[in-house]
Amino acid sequence: MIQDAIQRLWLESYDDEVSSSLRYESVPLYTYLDRAAAKTPKRPAIVFNHCKTSYARLKQMAETVAANFRANGVRQGDRVALMLPNLPQTIITYWGLLKAGAVVVMTNPLYMEKELSHHLADSGTRFLVTLDRLYAKVAPLRPQLPELRKIFVTGIEDGLRFPFKQLYTLKTRRSGEKVDIPFDDATVLPWKSLLKAGAPPVHPHINPHRDLAVLQYTGGTTGISKGVMLSHANMAANVQQCLAMLHRIGEKQETVLGLLPYFHIYGLTVCVNFATSIGATLVPFPRFAPIDVLKTIHKVRPTIFPSAPAVFQALLQHKDIQKYDLSSIQYCISGSAPIPRETINTFKELTGAEIIEGFGLTEASPITHLNPLRKKRKIGSIGLPFPDTDACIVDMEVGSLALPPGKVGELVIRGPQVMKGYWNRPDETATALRNGWLYTGDIAYMDEEGYFFIVDRKKDMIISGGYNIYPREIDEVLYEHPDIKEAVTVGISHPTRGEIVKAFVVPQDGVQLKKSDVISFCRQKLANYKVPKKVEFREELPKTMVGKVLRRALREEEEQKQTR
Repeated sequence: MIQDAIQRLWLESYDDEVSSSLRYESVPLYTYLDRAAAKTPKRPAIVFNHCKTSYARLKQMAETVAANFRANGVRQGDRVALMLPNLPQTIITYWGLLKAGAVVVMTNPLYMEKELSHHLADSGTRFLVTLDRLYAKVAPLRPQLPELRKIFVTGIEDGLRFPFKQLYTLKTRRSGEKVDIPFDDATVLPWKSLLKAGAPPVHPHINPHRDLAVLQYTGGTTGISKGVMLSHANMAANVQQCLAMLHRIGEKQETVLGLLPYFHIYGLTVCVNFATSIGATLVPFPRFAPIDVLKTIHKVRPTIFPSAPAVFQALLQHKDIQKYDLSSIQYCISGSAPIPRETINTFKELTGAEIIEGFGLTEASPITHLNPLRKKRKIGSIGLPFPDTDACIVDMEVGSLALPPGKVGELVIRGPQVMKGYWNRPDETATALRNGWLYTGDIAYMDEEGYFFIVDRKKDMIISGGYNIYPREIDEVLYEHPDIKEAVTVGISHPTRGEIVKAFVVPQDGVQLKKSDVISFCRQKLANYKVPKKVEFREELPKTMVGKVLRRALREEEEQKQTR
């Protein structure tokens, strides 16, 4: 049995301040907002384009929004979709929905109609909050969504104050970007109406272990997106685990750069839930433009920068990075995808800040592993399991045999942050959750000190001529090439070898690379069977909003080519 064979080697590698087990508070998630507002009512909770909102004001607005949602027919347990970029309205509405007792369905604003229709229909969404510029996507879908009762629409200007609000409105009208929304005060309503005083306050009775806080859909990188049921207790436990592992963060006033999308569970947990729990100032970023990020860091002086490898790489490659003072950043947390060793080293040289690598998945709220703050950090490792989080490497055939340190197998996890299951998918829930363990689908190993290393996704493994090949290993080698900006490898079908390795490469700007250059470089560092047999140069690679390369999309392209 797995349980009998667990070796918690990681406990000896914890910082001295970190306990192996925590006493968890069973509280609704919005308790963290209430506490921050009580402890530091005047501290800025949100800073957005010169506009500041205090914690006392944020709590008041969230409670007003909650009351108005209830007045508009939202019942406890109703699914309400939040389809917005990172804006003050996103944060206000999120807390308001939780205080109304609703289940927040975080929705990617970049979804196209097919994805959006599946997302809203599958969740049974009854209410939707979206941006004026996105309304044209939603309106044609209404006949397909009989459960959708009302849509609340906001604009960028709703997050601004005088005179910036008036200036922004004037600018959009002159440029022709102003969107006219057919408000009818019945089914399509302005978001601002949720801030009107007068609705009776609400005090939902939340059972943290039973009631869902968020219905978070998986990224869909490995198939059809599934709704992950995360309770208040799941997400509150993950916040408390973050507080334990990141024990030094929050000792002083912190400012968190909110570049990660809040509709993604990583951004929501770290940049909103955890940030609020330490009373940090949140700086929402609606879109990523490297020069804007550099200017904001220089001006706002954030201390915490959670992000993804693609973002760190893009900043490092900006020609003007040396002009900006990035020294305020104390902690960088990287997740969502493997980060190349070169990126970590170069970022520290330029900024002085360490990038702390961790790991998580939507089904675990999401964080399960992190490198320690004080003790040894191992580049390339996802770190140590969180307190009360058991992790084990099991065989990839049956999944019941626990493997010793150094052996590669599937990573399985259990802990208080692990989901209740998939929404309306009992069969897939039974496959993912077995005997209390979450089967992650990630291939990994644990070393003798309890540090875990992800080798690859189980579904991404390439089998060529009987050899198991892990694409991530080849990706790491490609990133070492000085003329390669980005790279990813996939397995493509081959008549005799089963599969062969193909590399998709984005050269550095202005560089002319040849296929032979890439292959010869790999031959110097990889066994022959791992060397890419094909190379395709691209201007960019398809990615999710958090910078994870869509390996599946490239593999599907190849399959379609072969079919044709």
